[in-house]
Amino acid sequence: MQFGIMMDPHVDRWELARYAEELGFDRVNVPDSQMIWSDVYVVLTLVAIHTKRIRIGTGVTSPELRIAPVTACAIASVNKLAPGRVFLGLGTGHTSVRLMGRKPASVARLCEYFRVVRGLLDGEEVDFPDKNEPRLIQFMHRDRRYINLDDRIPILIAANGPKAIRAAGELADGWTTATKSPEVGQRYFNELREGAKLRGGLPMDFYPSFQTCACVLKPGESLQSERVVNEVGSYVTTILHLTYEVWRASGKKDESVPPFFRNIWEDYVKRVAAYTLPPHARFRQIHDGHSTFLQPGERCFITQETIRGTCLAGEPDEIITHIRSMERVGFKGLNLLPSADCQQSVYRDFAEHIMPAFR
Repeated sequence: MQFGIMMDPHVDRWELARYAEELGFDRVNVPDSQMIWSDVYVVLTLVAIHTKRIRIGTGVTSPELRIAPVTACAIASVNKLAPGRVFLGLGTGHTSVRLMGRKPASVARLCEYFRVVRGLLDGEEVDFPDKNEPRLIQFMHRDRRYINLDDRIPILIAANGPKAIRAAGELADGWTTATKSPEVGQRYFNELREGAKLRGGLPMDFYPSFQTCACVLKPGESLQSERVVNEVGSYVTTILHLTYEVWRASGKKDESVPPFFRNIWEDYVKRVAAYTLPPHARFRQIHDGHSTFLQPGERCFITQETIRGTCLAGEPDEIITHIRSMERVGFKGLNLLPSADCQQSVYRDFAEHIMPAFR
């Protein structure tokens, strides 16, 4: 089992990646969201320069943010600074796209984007059509080493829906998903393997991982303690905001709401309905604090039930046992996304109390 951190991209806080490397983490996943954080490739550049071992990459970017050749060039440039340590995470997009007033990419668009980026990173000539007319492009001046294509860059796909998960199984070098449930993970793996049939099964080095937040409880500590709520609160509401978007897109079908949110769902929907911005700007209030901090008005939604449903919070043996159950399903990695102001303490506690059981 490999362990990764997810960090809010901030040009002044790249030291978090070096700290994670010192603690023994294996990966740094840097999200791409222009309207709330620093530019992902600027931060990855700083991380590449100041680390030596840890693998680094986007966690994740979307076809809706940059055209494919620009993304390929950016990640290949980072690969020049950290040869052989770089990966690219792609997804349809969520907050990053919604905060531009756009919808996430379709799975078909994600697959087409993957095709172009993968071909360019493999040094191939690629058809990059313009208004349905063919255009053959390829990286030039390879001999001058502006970018590094010699050390292969794996591409991972982030996916929770069945079509996108099957695409990951068919195309990618790895897959990441936002669940900590072994039961849900098993269903997802069935979809993943179904997609992988189109290429003869999952490769041996395929890297499946899951994303959550973790909080190691102190003896006698409650899930409702101030420290726990501060560490996991922004992750719980990140999943809550995502669930709201899925629920709304589904036609407000209640079956799209996970059981651990049902007791607070009516109150959350009322909160969104009372937002002051008009509907065409309301996404700014829905996603305020996304994966960064807990909005004070949403603290009431951080309950024992919502914490247990979304996060790994418990005593060390409990967390270790849960990770083992995800490992048996087939996961090879776990990525931690704590509240921004608590990252160092969460990484330290996890490295001290959890990671030794897997080394």
